[in-house]
Order: sequence, then structure tokens, then C-alpha cells
Amino acid sequence: MAGVPAGLPAGVRLSDHISLGVIARALPPDRVERILAETGKASERERDLPAQVMVYYAIALALYMGSSAREVLRCLLEGLRWLWGAEAVKVAGRSGISQARSRLGEAPLHRLYEEVVQPIATRATKGAWYRRWRLVSLDGSCLDVADTDANRAAFGCPGAGRGASAFPQLRFVALVENGTHVLFGARPGRLAEGETTLAHDVLAALRPGMLCLADRQFFGCALWQAAAATGADLLWRGKHNPRLPREAVLADGSSLTTIYPSDKDRRHGINGVRVRVVEYRLEGVAGAAPLYRLVATILDPAQAPAAELAALYHERWEIEGALAELKTRLRGARVVLRSKTPALVRQEVWGLLLAHFAVRGLMHEAALRADEDPDRLSFLHAVRVVRRKLPQFAALPPSGQAPPA
Repeated sequence: MAGVPAGLPAGVRLSDHISLGVIARALPPDRVERILAETGKASERERDLPAQVMVYYAIALALYMGSSAREVLRCLLEGLRWLWGAEAVKVAGRSGISQARSRLGEAPLHRLYEEVVQPIATRATKGAWYRRWRLVSLDGSCLDVADTDANRAAFGCPGAGRGASAFPQLRFVALVENGTHVLFGARPGRLAEGETTLAHDVLAALRPGMLCLADRQFFGCALWQAAAATGADLLWRGKHNPRLPREAVLADGSSLTTIYPSDKDRRHGINGVRVRVVEYRLEGVAGAAPLYRLVATILDPAQAPAAELAALYHERWEIEGALAELKTRLRGARVVLRSKTPALVRQEVWGLLLAHFAVRGLMHEAALRADEDPDRLSFLHAVRVVRRKLPQFAALPPSGQAPPA
């Protein structure tokens, strides 16, 4: 039985369900046009679906994961009709949309993400800082993608109890700014690559003045050294098995030790890295409480006492909330990315991350105006507000040419 294209709820005006003004404020049209020119994707002639329209279309797809591709385009172009007249733009068919997306490719969305999506917290942002450090967290997750031969070959499938799983999966790793939930530095890849492998590229987004939190699957001397070399400070949970002997006990109960790239280096006492270890158990846990072993680059207890670091580490769960926003509240629970080819899957992922950034930027502005913690605002409510605001986007003419004076 053929699938029925999903539409918007009956009785709701299309123009109430897209706010290009919000998206364009976060992702300015002049920057989009420059990136299109630099990546060689600018439209060379007038088209029904010029490249700059398709950039915003790729982002709009993330706002309407449950609607058909053609319905999303109709939603997007409604505002342009309002500005330019009923005959100014046309809603293309599925093949036309697919061709326009293929012409655009992945590169402009990727470049736009790299240039625009950065931490946005100010000193006034509540929950974004620990003492002098900007709090960020490192983690990864997976996204189901459309079940095609090309996607299976490009991304791989997870194992299942009986045979292969229903859908291929794309793995990605990212950093999150804890206070604003902005996901930056993201790197998508094959399922088989593993989070630690992808994390090496993600670490390039770390900067001095950040304090990066990470769970124990990332702990290892090579990745630790690469992360510390960025100038950021680190607070990662150590694994159960590494040898972390107490070489010096500090006044707050933490200790100093040395980690080595290999057992050979350890035996010869070379290439070691001095770190601080904080050990604790959570009170009130039923049964035997697990031992937490945190490893930090901050060696001076006066700068960061052990008790504060122990409490701070659990802020790492902020990235779980950000990933849930991306995968469930924005994408939709059990929704599969719609693109049928690997290049368009990656384009769709960058669009999803850019849409999340646009919504989170709006929420951050609202939190600052209200002197409130962004965590106390509803992400889902913000998405609904973005969807129903009237379009205000006169800077984007449908032909791709400059608007009339």
C-alpha cells in the first residue's frame, strides 16, 4: 500500500507554521550567499528553487519531520508568496525538490554550521559557568536513516537479536554548551567508527577558558592529551581499570597522579601527563554505591575544590538533554531521517543541527530578557512558537536575485 504524504493539521494556515525571520536572524542571508559562492553552489541562473532557498529548506525540514517534503516546501514558500505575489514562486514536485537538494549538496550546510554554531552564553547566562570556566560536555549518539542500499553501505547497521536492524544508523559526536544546550563541533560518521574515533575531530572546537566534561568511555591518554592541547581544562570520569596511584594527596582529599600512553612509557617513566584524581561515592544509593573517579587538568584545589568538582561532573547530563531535544522534540520520537542518499542524509543532519541552534538562540535571548536559566524554558514550546510565527523574510527573493527597490 502506498504511503500517504503527511500534511499539516486541518484548519491551520501554512503561514502560521514557519518563521523564516527567526531562522534568518541566526543564519543571516548574506552569510549564506557568501558560503554558497565560496563552495561553488550559488545559482548561476534563475531557478524555481535557487540555492539560497534550498539552504533554508534543508533547515525547515528539521522543523517539520512529520510532514512530506512538498508540504515543507509549501510552508517555506508561503512567506515568499506573501511578499512577492501568488505567482512569484512555485511548489515543485518531489523530483524537483530532490534535484534541487542534490545540486546544493552537503558542503554549504556544513560550512554554515562550522561558521555560525558556536557557544553563545554571556556572563549573564545562568548555569553556563563554573567560576572562570565555560562549561561544555562531550558525548555522542546515533540517528536512524532511511533504509536504502546506499545508506546501509555508507553508514552501516547495528546488530540485532535476529539478523540486522530495521534501519541503518549514522553516528555523531558533539560538544554541548551546558548553559544553552547549543550543540557545536559536531562530527557525523559511520556507525562502526565509534564515539572515541569521531571525538578526535570534535576536540578541535575546544578553546581555552572552557571546562570540558566527559564520561568514562572517552577516557584514554591519547584523547586526553589531544583535548588538553587545545588549552581547555578537562574533567572526565576515569575507567574502572586504569592505574591511578596516589602520588601526592592534597588537602581536599583529591590526589595527584600520572597517566601514560602505554605500559612501556609507564615502566620507563616517560611521556607522562600529570593529572588530579577525585574519588567519591554517591550517598543514598541503594546497594553498593559505585565509585566515581574523576580525572582533571586543574591541579590546584584552591582553584576547584574536590567537592565542587564532584558536584559539577553531574552537569554532564546536560548533553543528554540537548541530544533528546535534537532526536525527540525536534526530530520526533521514532522518526527516521528521510533522505535516501548518504550525501543528502548528511545535508539533513547539518540542517537538523542548524535548526536546533536557531531555536536555542531564540530561547537564550528570552532567558536573558527574563533573567532566567535557559534550562527552565521549554524547548518544545519554543519550537511551536517558531513554527507558528508569521514569516518575515523580505531579504530572500524567490528568484535568487536582489529584491526590487
